[in-house]
Amino acid sequence: MPLKAVLFDCSGVIIHDEELRKQLLEELLLDENLRPNGEEFAPLCLGRSDRACLTDLFERRGRIMNQDYLKRLCDRKAERYQRLLDDQAKLPIYPGVTDLLYQLRTLQVAIAVVSGAARSEVDYVMQRSHLADQVNAVISGDDYLVGPPEPDGYLTAIARLNAQQATLNLMPADCLVIEDTPAGIQAAKAAGMSVVGVANTYPYHMMQRQANWAVDYLTELELDRVQQVFNGAELRQSVG
Repeated sequence: MPLKAVLFDCSGVIIHDEELRKQLLEELLLDENLRPNGEEFAPLCLGRSDRACLTDLFERRGRIMNQDYLKRLCDRKAERYQRLLDDQAKLPIYPGVTDLLYQLRTLQVAIAVVSGAARSEVDYVMQRSHLADQVNAVISGDDYLVGPPEPDGYLTAIARLNAQQATLNLMPADCLVIEDTPAGIQAAKAAGMSVVGVANTYPYHMMQRQANWAVDYLTELELDRVQQVFNGAELRQSVG
């Protein structure tokens, strides 16, 4: 079965912004007179949606939020995110992203970005980096309720791409996901998709153990070898 679509996570795959995200989440806690704990960020937030991350951070401190209040916190974080990136002359886009998108467009492979962040954040990154025209669909945390490790975001991407191209007939087995966290890899596999783990956030050996392929950098991804697998070769556990 040929490779029909590649689905990219945003934070940690397209843009190097995990430290910025950590800073903003800690600021939200301080706004609410709650004490941040830096050790919580990786297990509770990396690879997960802002909604899920904030819910867990606040529940650990005895605060239960309704959906309206949670949305206000996410919106506040999104506004600050854009203001901070406005101060940077150039966005920290990972090497290899632009070239890989170009290759996929040349091959007429559908492309989607799947993120747990607010739509305004993802749109800002894609527009500011001049990548928006390279993708067919953007799925944000505004489009689904349950994020990684559940598969909702990636399944939403399939539905969106199929709605755009009636003849695509996209199925999970036709998709390749590019992720940087264990939670994201679990979500993609739960959706029935193959995954490339890129070692931008976690060490290579962790990506190798969990993903179908692992690379240190996107520039190392051999797209022709991936296509050979989708065209009928046996799926390999990892290619470094």
